[in-house]
Amino acid sequence: MTSMNVNKAILVGRLTRDPDMRTTPSGQTVATLSMATNNFWTDKSGTRQERTEFHNVVLWGRLAEIAGQYLTKGQECFVEGRLQTREYTAKDGTQRRVTEIIGETMQLGNRAQGSGQGSPRSTAPQKQNSGATGAPVEEEIPTIHLDDEKEEIKIEDVPF
Repeated sequence: MTSMNVNKAILVGRLTRDPDMRTTPSGQTVATLSMATNNFWTDKSGTRQERTEFHNVVLWGRLAEIAGQYLTKGQECFVEGRLQTREYTAKDGTQRRVTEIIGETMQLGNRAQGSGQGSPRSTAPQKQNSGATGAPVEEEIPTIHLDDEKEEIKIEDVPF
């Protein structure tokens, strides 16, 4: 009997800050996102409860470039990827472990209220078409649109 291993994480939440962009010494683009997700429930006494979880997401390459160009603090975002734990030495010399989500798929959502409601697609970077015409073609930037009227995210809203 073979065992099946699955390491999959799916987040639909909002950015708690603008993406942190950097470039590795080898020239690879990396974006680090901090995302918040909310969980709502009603306790035994009938009182509505809410818990917020914070997640660190790491994006590489073209996905990182798109995040840096289009994502801003407060914006909705869908990320699908895998969990990965790494160790590092903190500034105080202690060993630390952190578990992050390595994003493999990302979709942009609505921007935070008051931060410009324009569609990210309208300013998508141009790629050269490999056809004979040489006309630029607009890159398709995947987006999600959650209904802002809803208080909680329902699984039906997740685009997979």
